[in-house]
Amino acid sequence: MTLPLTVSDEVRALAPGFTHVAVEAHGLVNGPSTDGTSELLDAAARRLAARTAGRAPHEDPHMAAWREVYTAFGSKPSRTRNSAEALARRALTDAGLPRVNLLVDLYNAVSVARLVPVGGEDLDRVRGGMRLVRAAGDEDFVTVAGGEETVEHPAAGEVVWLDDAGVTCRRWNWRQGPRTRLTGESTSAIFLLESLAPAPEAEEAAVELAELLEKFSPGARIEVRAPQG
Repeated sequence: MTLPLTVSDEVRALAPGFTHVAVEAHGLVNGPSTDGTSELLDAAARRLAARTAGRAPHEDPHMAAWREVYTAFGSKPSRTRNSAEALARRALTDAGLPRVNLLVDLYNAVSVARLVPVGGEDLDRVRGGMRLVRAAGDEDFVTVAGGEETVEHPAAGEVVWLDDAGVTCRRWNWRQGPRTRLTGESTSAIFLLESLAPAPEAEEAAVELAELLEKFSPGARIEVRAPQG
C-alpha cells in the first residue's frame, strides 16, 4: 500500500518552490553498518568536498535556500540546520560521518553527496498518512532526553512532518523522533528527499538511493514516486 503524503497550503505558501520525491521500499534488509556502507559514506564526503571546493556547506545555493525558509518560519538556521547541511558539516571534519546502520548509512551518503535533505521512516511504525504542516503548537513530539523518554511540543508556526500519532520530524527536517526511526528490525520504509528551488537533484538522488537499496537488499520492492509539491 502506498503511504499517503500531503503538504498543507500553509507550507506551500511559505515555500512555493518546495518539492519532494518519495522512495517507498518493502522487503528491506537492515543491520549494522558494513564495510560497504562505510566506503559509501567516505566516498560521499569526497564528492561533497569536490562540490563545495573549500566553501562552507551553507554557501551552496540549495543550503542557502533552506536557511531562508527556516528563518521564514521562525527557526535560527545557524543553530537548527537542515539535515543535509548538518551532515555535510560533519562530513568535512576529521571525525567524518557517523555510522548508524545499513539503511541510514545509505540515505545519509546520498544526502551528503548531493546536498539534498533525506529522511527515512519505518513504515510499520507510521500511523496513517504523513502530512507536512505548520504546527499549532500543541502536537506531541516524543523524543529522548537524558536517557529518558519525554514529550516536547513544536513552536506555533513551525513546519513539521506528522502522522496520526504525533510529530515525526521537527523543524521540517531537523530532528527525527525515535518512534519511526529505521532500526535493525525495519523491513519497510519511506524515504523522503526534499528540495527547494534551485535544486534539480532530488530526482537523481532518489534514483541513486533506489539503486543502492536494490544492491544492499536484493529482491526488495522499491517504488520511486514522481516529484510532488
